[in-house]
Amino acid sequence: MTDAARTLLRPFGDDRAAEEVSALPLTAGDEPLVVANAPASQPEAIPLEPGHALVLSDFQPPRAGPVDSVLRWAYRMGVPGSVLSAPLRKPSAPRLLGTVSRPLQGERAAGMALRAGQFLVYGLKAPIEKVDFASGAPLTPPFLRTVHGFTWLRDLAACAPREECTGVGEALLAKWLIANPTPAKGAAWTVEHAGLRLLAWLVHAPLILSGEAKLRSRALEAMEATARWLDRQVARAEDRLGQVAGWAAVVAAGLLLPDGRPRRLYGEAGLIRALGELVSDDGGVLSRSPLAQIEAIGLLVDLKACYAAVDRDPPAALETMITLLVPPLLSLRMGDRGLGSWQGSGATSAAQLDAVIAASGVRARPGKDMRHWGYQRIDAGKSILVMDSAPPPRARHARFGCASTLAFELSNGEQRIIVNCGGSELAGGQTPVRIEQGLRGTAAHSTLVLDDANSTAVLIKGQIGKGVEEVDIARSTVKQRGRDATRLEAVHNGYAARHGLLHRRILLLSADGEELRGEDVLEPSGRKGQRGKIGFAIRFHLGHGIEAGLSEDRRGAGLALPDGSYWQFRLGGDSGEATIGLEDSLWVDGHGRPRATRQLVVEGLTVRSGGRFPWLLRRMG
Repeated sequence: MTDAARTLLRPFGDDRAAEEVSALPLTAGDEPLVVANAPASQPEAIPLEPGHALVLSDFQPPRAGPVDSVLRWAYRMGVPGSVLSAPLRKPSAPRLLGTVSRPLQGERAAGMALRAGQFLVYGLKAPIEKVDFASGAPLTPPFLRTVHGFTWLRDLAACAPREECTGVGEALLAKWLIANPTPAKGAAWTVEHAGLRLLAWLVHAPLILSGEAKLRSRALEAMEATARWLDRQVARAEDRLGQVAGWAAVVAAGLLLPDGRPRRLYGEAGLIRALGELVSDDGGVLSRSPLAQIEAIGLLVDLKACYAAVDRDPPAALETMITLLVPPLLSLRMGDRGLGSWQGSGATSAAQLDAVIAASGVRARPGKDMRHWGYQRIDAGKSILVMDSAPPPRARHARFGCASTLAFELSNGEQRIIVNCGGSELAGGQTPVRIEQGLRGTAAHSTLVLDDANSTAVLIKGQIGKGVEEVDIARSTVKQRGRDATRLEAVHNGYAARHGLLHRRILLLSADGEELRGEDVLEPSGRKGQRGKIGFAIRFHLGHGIEAGLSEDRRGAGLALPDGSYWQFRLGGDSGEATIGLEDSLWVDGHGRPRATRQLVVEGLTVRSGGRFPWLLRRMG
């Protein structure tokens, strides 16, 4: 620890500091911190319907004339597209009807690694010669997605002129086609991977169809075979995002392969219906994952480019959906312009996010009260706070569902101060698969943990069990030193069934963003609290590079940030026997690399009838 950080710790033994925190007003005037029985003057919490924090949007298929309606119905019934398009001639030979202009750029470093003979996936390199391309090969999820979804084509296209990349693209395609000659079972033939693969083939066709005629013919036949397979299987996708990937590929094939009009009409109806079932009312995907939100935008951007390649306007619903998807994504952007770590994602880099937003063509401000998607955002001065204010995604929507309810992240300028560990969806690269489930637990997030248990059960394969079913959230503006400050109050019932307690969290970020006042409250879920005591821990995972030290009374801590600023954390006088500890933690960055960090842990025992734990985090002068 630096000398300056040690100096910062000195005032923490002063009793005045503890008295100041215990008297912190989170409401107007001189009222104390809110406890279970809130004064009438406070704004009432706006309840979300129990178990329905996320509401499905209703998107209708595009209107079609009688001829198009008949073509769509006949194709859905199994009549070949060639028969419907031109019943009096032979089916057209497979070929592409247009060349797609790629608006969404990939990662140049990953493309350069491919040219050097290696896959680079979330920081982990794997020699191409040692990768098994068979559908049943035991690869980690990120490598399965890269190998069988051909997501690497975008990276290859971004690293050098096309003429320098076609050899690599064709060689990898040939390897994959040898290992997967026909549609079968396994990871290569999930609807999502097949949809991603076919769309990548169509969008990046010049990288794989510029060589010898034999490979080009095999690739075109594989495109048509995959499109026919998706026609039959797309409705059986694992989740809504996988279904959207499948439908997008079906539409793209209908646009760019011969005799595709019936397929396009069939695919457009399915795609728009699936999009309506993918998102909440404010445009956030129901998995609540930023990475899934990015993928949904990327799919629609690529599909729009396919429409442009054949000089056709896309359905209006596609433009509407892209416009809806961008503001929720921006709501999770922190001061360094990267994303926060929520629902399995890592801290997606500013460059990757900028590329997605630029390709979308949407200019929008970040959403703040994303009540249906389940996140709240506060901008104050140079500080940004984001809070998880909803139950985890339902089991049918969860991808890497996390028990993160009421966790928050805080940044000041470009420095992340309070974070979540994140990165479970990136496990399988540099982040080990064995810790994936732990990264999804409540303890991996900056919130309260009761009795060392998750607020919602974390199951294998990304699934979520019982726990938080209801969250009440209230957002208000209060006067603080003559200026408007934003106050969030939320309560969840994740521990009610097991321990008879509700967790209420109150956060008040000052107007200048340099002081965060908080209180975590445990209150009985019934009329009468239980007897005895129970252990709790309130975890504050610190941003990468922050040095921390504890005060002598273990009720305060000093934080020395890499940008040279110093922050003070202090427990309130009403926190009972709670003390602060300093433990190791980790934070997964946007490239999937786990970074060693530290965490402040406020822990102790509290009576089962409830307790309140006020705290203060502020920047020193």
